[in-house]
Amino acid sequence: MNDRVAALRAQYPETPIEIWGEDESRLGLQPIVRRVWAKKGCRPVARRHPRYKWVYGFCFVHPSTGGSYWNLRPTVSIRVMNIALSEFAKALNPGNQKRILLLVDRAGFHTGKALVIPDGIEFVYLPPYTPELEPAARIWPLLRESVANRVFKTLDALEAVLVRRCRWLLQNGEVVQQHVGFEWICKTEKQHQLG
Repeated sequence: MNDRVAALRAQYPETPIEIWGEDESRLGLQPIVRRVWAKKGCRPVARRHPRYKWVYGFCFVHPSTGGSYWNLRPTVSIRVMNIALSEFAKALNPGNQKRILLLVDRAGFHTGKALVIPDGIEFVYLPPYTPELEPAARIWPLLRESVANRVFKTLDALEAVLVRRCRWLLQNGEVVQQHVGFEWICKTEKQHQLG
């Protein structure tokens, strides 16, 4: 990673460079059951009504600051990934004022020939079977806790709660940064005085 950033710095000496991570997760009407505190001798009741309808969250995180960008979609595919990437680029890099190194896994919709990577963004593929290196993968418990131990009748009701939580996470970057602020990424940004 250090060599990649150094090469980018040499190529774009005056341009800010940021390292971001991206991941996707499926959330749906299948309830997420978690442990809860209860009075001694009292058994909490967890309602369940499993249904198999889903919404997919796309999350982009900046580990050094805790900045994030969220996108909820009905499915995941190369076409949908193109839409998420395009919206991320428009929101965080309008006019290509900076270079973004985006850490991604090797999912099929990150490597397909039809994938369109916007100008100003370069993918850095993580080694296979290393989710611990993906900072965005650590964000999902923060999103899922808003829907844990709850039953939703419709995807719209679920999405409303998820949207509120995504907005809260956007406004509370310090909470996000505590989960995704991997030392090796923050150190690389500092070392090369990026972003």
